[in-house]
Amino acid sequence: MKVATAAYNLDWLDSWAQYEDKLEAWVSGAAGKGAELLVFPEYGAMELSTLDGVVAASDLERSIRAVSERMEDVQHIHARLAKTYNTYILGASAPVLAGAGRPVNRAVLYAPTGAFDHQDKQIMTRFEREIWDIAPGGPLKIFDTALGKIGVLICYDSEFPLLGRALSEADLILAPSCTEALSGYWRVRIGAMARALENQCVTVMASLVGANNWSEAVDMNTGTGGIFGPPDKGFPQTGVLSEGILNQPGWTYAQVNLTEIADVRADGNVLNRAHWAEQNPRVDSVTLCSL
Repeated sequence: MKVATAAYNLDWLDSWAQYEDKLEAWVSGAAGKGAELLVFPEYGAMELSTLDGVVAASDLERSIRAVSERMEDVQHIHARLAKTYNTYILGASAPVLAGAGRPVNRAVLYAPTGAFDHQDKQIMTRFEREIWDIAPGGPLKIFDTALGKIGVLICYDSEFPLLGRALSEADLILAPSCTEALSGYWRVRIGAMARALENQCVTVMASLVGANNWSEAVDMNTGTGGIFGPPDKGFPQTGVLSEGILNQPGWTYAQVNLTEIADVRADGNVLNRAHWAEQNPRVDSVTLCSL
C-alpha cells in the first residue's frame, strides 16, 4: 500500500465552504498520488474555531466548544471523502465534549466503505492536563482493515512503550502529533521509531506545522511527516522509510508492504517483538549495588 502522512498547516477560515475545499484539496492530492491511507495530525481541527471569530478562537475554553460543536459535520465530510477517493483517512484530532465531563482528544479513522470509529488520547501532556483540562478518553483500539491491523497513539501516547505493546498485533501504528518546539517533535519521533523497533511494525507520524497567533493552544508548531520501520530485514538500515522537510506543509509518502512486516517478525536479524516477555522476570529482580 502507499501511505501519505501530513505536515499540516492551519488556516484562518472565513467560511465552512473554505474548510471543505481545503480538506478535499488535501485528500484528492494524496489520492491522486495513489495513497490508500492518509494521516492528518493532532489538533488539526483547531482551525475550525476560527469560524466562530477571533474571541472564540483565542479563548481556550471557547475554542474547545467551537470545534466540538462542528465535529458531526466534520465526520460527514471525511466519510464522504474517504468513500469518494477510496481511501482510509485518519482525520485530524480535536477536543471533543463526549458527555458531561471534560473534553477528550479524539481522532477518527474513516474507511472507504463509509464506516468510521475513533481513538482517544490516553495520557495528557502537562499543557493538556494543567492548563487546557483535556481528559483521558476511552480505551486503546486496534482497527482491522483491508490494509491490515491499524492502531493509533496520539502524540504523547507514542512515548509510552506499554501503550505501544498493547498494540503489538497492529501492522501499522499511526502517531498524529502537535508539538511546539523541535525538541517536542523529536520526542514524538523517537517514540514512534521506538515503537516500530519494539513491535517490528511500521509507524506513521503526522505533524502540525506553522504559527497561528490567533490561538493559545496551537500558536506555534514544529514538525514534519515521517514513516518508520524496524532497521532490519526488508527495511532501510536507518529505519526511516520516508521523511518530509521540517516545517514545510505537504504530504510525505512511502510504500508499506505487509509481507515485509510479517517476514521481519518471523525471521528478522533480531526478534524484539517475540522476545518482549523475557524482560518480565528480569525487571522484577533489580539489585541495588553500592560501590
